[in-house]
Order: sequence, then C-alpha cells, then structure tokens
Amino acid sequence: MNLNRIALLNIRRRKVKAAFAFSGIFIAVATVITLLGLSGTAGHNMLHQLERYGANIVILPKSESLPLSYGGISLGGISFELNELSEEDLQRVHEIPFNQNIAALGPVVLGVAKVMGNQVLVAGVDFQSMRVLRPWWEITGGLPGNGQILAGSDASELLGIEPGELVSVNGKQFEVSGTLNRSGSQDDHILFTSLGTAQELFNKEGQVSMVEVAALCHGCPIEDMVIYISEALPDARVMAIQQVVMGRMEALDHFQRFAYGVSVLIILVAGLMVLVTMMGSVRERSSEIGIFRAIGYRQGHVMRIILLEVTVISLVAGLAAYPVGLLASRQLMPLFTLGQAEHVLHPGHLFDPLLLAVSLGLALVVGLCAGYYPARTAARLDPNQALRSL
Repeated sequence: MNLNRIALLNIRRRKVKAAFAFSGIFIAVATVITLLGLSGTAGHNMLHQLERYGANIVILPKSESLPLSYGGISLGGISFELNELSEEDLQRVHEIPFNQNIAALGPVVLGVAKVMGNQVLVAGVDFQSMRVLRPWWEITGGLPGNGQILAGSDASELLGIEPGELVSVNGKQFEVSGTLNRSGSQDDHILFTSLGTAQELFNKEGQVSMVEVAALCHGCPIEDMVIYISEALPDARVMAIQQVVMGRMEALDHFQRFAYGVSVLIILVAGLMVLVTMMGSVRERSSEIGIFRAIGYRQGHVMRIILLEVTVISLVAGLAAYPVGLLASRQLMPLFTLGQAEHVLHPGHLFDPLLLAVSLGLALVVGLCAGYYPARTAARLDPNQALRSL
C-alpha cells in the first residue's frame, strides 16, 4: 500500500477530525478572500468616485497678485503682472511620468465681457474635457457649438436669456444653446463658450488663463504629479485639491490595514485549530505509527503520510473557500461602496485567477505550517513505546 493511499484512508476513517481541520482552514481562507475582494472593490469604487468628483489639480500662471476675497466675496485684487499660459506648452504635461493617470486636461480662457449692459465673466473651455471635469453638469438644451454660448443658472436669470435666443457679447451675436441647472458652484455665474471662440473674443489666440486636471491617484501620490507638472511648466503655479484626494485615500488605507490585521488574526487562529487537531490525531494513532515503524517505515514515510493528509484537507478547503469568499464579498459590497455598487465592480470580482491562487496558496501554507510539528512528532515516536500501548 503506497503512502498516498494510506493518507486518504486515514482521512476517511477520521472524518470528524478532518472536518474540524477543514473548517478552520476554510473559515480563515474564505474570510481573507472576502476582505481582499472588499478591499479591491472599495479601492475601485474610490477611484470611480474620484473620477466623478472632477478636477483635483489646478494649473495657474504665476503672477504677483494678491487675491482679495473671503467666503466667496471678492473685493478684487492688486495685479502687478499677469501672464497667460501657452496652449502649446501644455503638451509637455502629457510627457511627464504618470501621464497615464491624467484622465482629462481642461484648458480655460477667462475674460470679462459686456452682455446686455452687464459685466459678465465668460469662460472658453474644451467641452469634451468638461464631461470628465464637470460630470455633475445638468444642461437644459445642448452644449454650444460655433457661435453659441452656454449660460450658468444665475447668469441666465440675471440676463433673462433662454435657449434659442440671441445675445450680444462684446458686440458679437451669439445663440444661447442651453442653460446649466443650478449647481451651487461658481459655474452658475458664468457664460461658457468653446475655447477657440473665447480666444478670438478676447484676443488670446494660443493662450489659456488656467488649466484643470483630473488625475487618477491610484499608484502614484498626487504630490508627485504636482511636482512633475511644475517641472514641465516652470512658469506655472500647480496646486492640488489635497483635502479631497488625501481624505479619500486615507480612508481606503485605513480599511486595507484593518482588513490585513483581521486576516492575520484569523489565520493564526485557524493555524492553531489545525495544530491542535493534528496533534490529537497523532496521539490517537501512536500504536498505528508504531506498527508502521516496526514493519520498516522510516521517519520520513510517517512524516509524509501526515503532511499528505494536511495537504489534501488544505487544498479542498482552499477550493471551497474561494467561491464562498467571493460570494460573501459581493453580498457585503453595498456596505462598503458608494452609489450603485453593481456599476463599480472590480474587474476581477466575478473570477480572479490571482485570488484563486491566493486562496489555494494560503490554505496550503496554513495547513503545512500547522501540520509540520504534529508530523515531526509522529515521525519521532519510539516504535517500542508505541507498540507497548497496544
């Protein structure tokens, strides 16, 4: 009878102890898979929410001006020198390290125009980039094309303009393509038009007043992105909206540290369960092990039998824990994500080969580490003493 068959028969004869060891490894591995799945999904959800938030880096031209504003009330400023950014220079931003993390780069041209006897701020923007930078925009009407403008909610009320009407901006006729629904931001007070139209209107061809950047912060610190952009644009002042980015990333880090701490604790408890179970099994089988040694089995053979038993139990537990852990993480996911959780599923949430490998590997490591001492103890049993117990 070979050693593999002996190990399998021992598992069949001692089903209760095998089930106890299986339960310890299964619960530990399933919990770890659940926490890893939740951690990955929470991180994916966090990035999704950051994308929805819009810009998190602002690029401004360097100037010697002191802004005089407080609590949203602006009293003007003292501007000694005001530079504009070159539209051509912005191409260098796409060449910095981590440029793949730039989700959108939105140049903006600002100017004050006279509209129906009022001084109104007009912004020229790239409306394709604004879909990422302003995902919360709700428009009555449509986005403007050539010769058209989009009015903020307060601006449209003050000027009394509606979609389809013509309005004079600095003496040039524009059609109102739509109006923004109230957002509670500064966008409510602005008239928007295309970047090229604004540059022509304010004689700023090839220049931009500021740039908004939506950067995905997974895999790179936002501070590094700011440094690289500053190096690429030495005449610009680059600022990160750190409160948003840091707050969300710290919350994710706290959850991941909690998940790793709980996983280590559960693995230790599972290892202890397997150790106690296998030690009890070795004591019950001391006479059997003595017979094995008496008929010629060496210490290595006895040790191999015990470790084969642990390996089989661990592999079965790892295979069973993988789908259960994934299912549990899917059921618990709404508690750890924002918005519609189904829309922010981690790409590997339905089937992740890496998680399957982690499940099997972790089960084997826990089982073999916990089973090594009982196997060594069994191999060192004195056959004479074991046979006397018969």
